[in-house]
Amino acid sequence: MTEVKQNNDEKHGSFEAFIDGRRAGMMTYTWAGEERFIIDHTEVEEDYNGKGVGKEMLLAAVDFARKNGKKIIPLCPFAKASFQKSEELQDVLVN
Repeated sequence: MTEVKQNNDEKHGSFEAFIDGRRAGMMTYTWAGEERFIIDHTEVEEDYNGKGVGKEMLLAAVDFARKNGKKIIPLCPFAKASFQKSEELQDVLVN
């Protein structure tokens, strides 16, 4: 089971994924004002490639955005492609 923890401050933040207590990946973001954040980088540790770790972190970011009335700007290629493939996530994108 993947556990995702969020770290957040006024300018930056991240979602870190852990599997069995080991860090499996990290997605970083930068705040663009108070209402939007930019997903700028996603990385998954080599041992966890293909296990859905990136998607788990992206879903945590979407959940955070929905619960807090924020919008997402996906600059990272992984996040951008994931949003394009999943219409059900697009409600949090900046228009």
